[in-house]
Amino acid sequence: MQRLLRPLWFVLAALFLFEAWLWDIFAALADRVLAVLPWKPVREAIARGVARLPPWLTLFVFVIPALVVFPFKLLGLWLIGTGRPILGVATFFVAKTAGLGSAAFLFEVCRPNLMRLAWFVRVYDLAVRVRAWAHRQVEPFRVRLRAAMARLRARFAADPRWRRQLRRWRRTVQARRRAAPR
Repeated sequence: MQRLLRPLWFVLAALFLFEAWLWDIFAALADRVLAVLPWKPVREAIARGVARLPPWLTLFVFVIPALVVFPFKLLGLWLIGTGRPILGVATFFVAKTAGLGSAAFLFEVCRPNLMRLAWFVRVYDLAVRVRAWAHRQVEPFRVRLRAAMARLRARFAADPRWRRQLRRWRRTVQARRRAAPR
């Protein structure tokens, strides 16, 4: 039974790590955007305002981005379902990006207050443990994938036929691009 569930656990772990990776990316992106814009006084004002709130009310501040973005995600799914997949995916992506970026920013501002809630500390610790578990699930695959990529690179580097074939493919693609009507 455990062998049958292993692919499911791997997929769940990979999805969790993908979401965590996006969180890290958007948190860094939000920091960069806020560093360029004159947001430091606004951020400090938000932090002071949140610090004055009771912890349970801080939770609502942290959840606001999810509540605001949710209708836009539904709109993206509706657009996909009604035959406008590009617009739908773009809408969903923008909503996801805005939601993750603002949630990451607000989490950093709200974290000290949220950590005063005992149940939130337990949930946060659980999320950290799940992230470590997900890394353990995916790591053997990453090791095998890197080894396979290294073998493939060595094979390409050692065999001049591959380089010639790659040059042929590249020339073919370039010729098709030049010949394609614009």
